[in-house]
Amino acid sequence: MRKFALILALVAAPFTAFAGAPEITQVRAVKEGMGWRFFVTIAHTDTGWDHYASGWEVVDANGTVLGVREFAHPYMSDEPFTRSLGHIMLPDGTREVFVRAFCSIGNKSAEPTRVEISYYD
Repeated sequence: MRKFALILALVAAPFTAFAGAPEITQVRAVKEGMGWRFFVTIAHTDTGWDHYASGWEVVDANGTVLGVREFAHPYMSDEPFTRSLGHIMLPDGTREVFVRAFCSIGNKSAEPTRVEISYYD
């Protein structure tokens, strides 16, 4: 039984490493009442509960976290996928924010995605 577990671990390890950090492929910010709703599309090769895209965050230019969207489970058959988060309050005069995705093993997207905020759409 131990041999089987060791073989299974060795076979699964490359797939876990292959998944890497999640990639943000698209972001859309929409004004809703007093706040904003962000629609974020993420690509990640989820391997199951051991390694999956587990959420994203919106931060301002100073690094202040303005909103966090966490995922409760892997999306192995539904990638890339888009999820939204509303009621994000941006400081007055904000012209840009950054979105960074993260995964269940702590990897974050390499570069945050810059999002221009347009008050005139």
